[in-house]
This record gives sequence, C-alpha cells and structure tokens, in this order.
Amino acid sequence: MIPLDEIKTKNVLILSNMYPSKHSKTYGVFVKNQADALSKRGLDIDVIAITDPRKGKFRLLRKYGWFFLKNAWHLIVHGRKYDVVHVHYIFPTGLIGILYKKLLKKKLIVTSHGGDIDQMIKKAGLARRITANILEKSDHIIAVGERLKEDMVKEFQIADGKVSVINMGVNRDIFHVGDQYEARKSLRLSTQNQILLFVGNLIRAKGLDDLIQAYQTITDTEKNIELHLIGEPKDPNYYQTIIKRLPELQSAHIHNSMPQKEIVKWMNAADVFVLPSHMEGFGLVALEAMACGLPVVGTDVGGLHYLLKDETGLLVQPHNPDELAENIKTLLVDEQLRSRIIKKGHTKAEAYDQVVQTDKVMKLYYK
Repeated sequence: MIPLDEIKTKNVLILSNMYPSKHSKTYGVFVKNQADALSKRGLDIDVIAITDPRKGKFRLLRKYGWFFLKNAWHLIVHGRKYDVVHVHYIFPTGLIGILYKKLLKKKLIVTSHGGDIDQMIKKAGLARRITANILEKSDHIIAVGERLKEDMVKEFQIADGKVSVINMGVNRDIFHVGDQYEARKSLRLSTQNQILLFVGNLIRAKGLDDLIQAYQTITDTEKNIELHLIGEPKDPNYYQTIIKRLPELQSAHIHNSMPQKEIVKWMNAADVFVLPSHMEGFGLVALEAMACGLPVVGTDVGGLHYLLKDETGLLVQPHNPDELAENIKTLLVDEQLRSRIIKKGHTKAEAYDQVVQTDKVMKLYYK
C-alpha cells in the first residue's frame, strides 16, 4: 500500500457509462466501489456518469445527449483543475477523455471491462476506428483480465507495455466468510437443502439457459436442491422467458438485484456459486463468492479462464449444460475437492483485494 503521507493529492475525474443510482443500486457498482476506494486513499475524485440502466432508443438518445452536454460544460468550467481523467468503458465514453487530453493536455487512463472490446472486435467501420483511436491516444490502458489484454494487443495492435491488467478488486470488508446456518435463518431458507446461487445481470449472455437446463438435469435425480438467481432484468423480453420457465422447475427462484451487504448473506447461505457466462471480462462476482468461502463453477471464457484455473474453481465449456450439471454435482458431493477449491479461492481473493488493486491504479496516476 502506498503510505498516505507520501501521497500528493491529485484531482481525478472519473467518467463512466455505468454507475449506480435510484434506478439500480448494482448498475456499474464496481466503478463506484473503485472511486470510493480512491477517495479514501486521499485523492480528490469527481464522477460524471450515466446512472440510468433502462433501454430504448429514446432513453438512449436522451441519457447520452445529457451525458455529452454535461461533460462539455464541465470541461469548459472545471476541466483545468484535473490532473488525470480516468474513463471506464472505451466507446463512446473515451471520446470525452480524448477531448480533455487534446484540449487541456490531461493524462488519460482508460479501463476496458470486456464487453466494450469484445463487441468492437466483431465490428468494422466507424465505431471500431474510434475505439482504436481512443486506445492509441490514451496514456495508459487498464484491462480487467488477462485474456482481455491479449485481445486488445492483438486486435488493435497496442504495445504490450501500454496495457496493465488490474481488476476492480474485491472489498473483503464486505465480502467475507460467514456462518451458513445464521445466513439461511436470516433469509428464511431451508437448512436442509443444498443451494445453488447465481448473481449477475439476467440476460442470455450470462448463460442462464444453460444453468436452468443443468438444474433440471440435476433435479431429475436430486430433490433437495434449490436454485436462486439474483440480478437486474436488463432484457425484459428475455426475463419473461425465464419467468415462464419457473413453474417447470423444482425450487427455483428469481430475486431482484440487491445491495452488496444483502448479496453477502446469500453467498454465505449457498453451497455452490455458478457463473455460466458466454463472455466475461474478469468475473468479479466470482471473486466475491470466493472471498465468502463459496466454491465456484464457471465457464472457460475471458477472465474466468485465469481466475478459476488450477482448482481455484471448476471450469466448464460454455453452452454445455450437461458438463455444467456434472461439475455442480461433483462440488456438492466431493468434500475433499470442495475443501481444496474453497481454500485456493480464498487465497486468490486475498491476492485480488481491493486495496491492492487500488494501489496499482494510483501508481498509474502518479507515473
């Protein structure tokens, strides 16, 4: 940790197209967590962000129009006071960062969280060219996972030394091991059943179809297992398809997104955490589960490939509900394997503590 008495206060502007608000307490909460952590380390932090997760063409035009207008005014009135501009999500938010760099010569750091790069790799045309320009013009780039860095270096011809792998870090003051019985009692859950838990956006790309099919396979022979899905229904049409399937499932439940302190209770109450994503920049929620002593089954995609390797968790192929079901069942019955995975997962969470990751970001600010 950088000693506080060695820190010369810097003024930092954080720009993001995701940030929690009354509309959603979990929308970009990882950006807020990092901003709060940086502020606690002695930096003067301002945030301008999009806080409305709701979709639709009209809302999209309105919220991005407001976002760009507010930033234009802020750049003119307050822009000179900043030492660093830190952009989360490269396109289109990075365009504002480029203005600060070109017009006011401010240091520009950009963080890619995965989806922004994954989508641009598959595209051609103006959006990809703008993304490439933002990456080229930035002073430094943060990738939240190893594979994301590899993709960025390969697809956009970025120098390896210009990209640092720094994940958002797990706040172990919040996410920690707790008593399972007490957690279940608090949540009014059965103390006899085994519980599978998913936390994340309730969208198709998170592999929820695979998870539901795997759960159906498991419950064909095992009757004392519950499935709980917690998250934001970002795609209303897809959410309705999940709701319609619930009556077919034994002891499966969907819960609205909730504050992190409530999520911790669910992680303490559960037996296995499942993250069957089809793409994942890092998989911070899996790390949070590890910090709670919860073993993880995840797909071998993106950052999860690195996060769960070497028995830190169990890796399965995406779009493979049968393999997913087998690995979940293995973790439910193999106590020795379960114990090893929990121990290694907790060690990984310690290494990726938010304080450690925050220090890495600060070193880029002062570099």
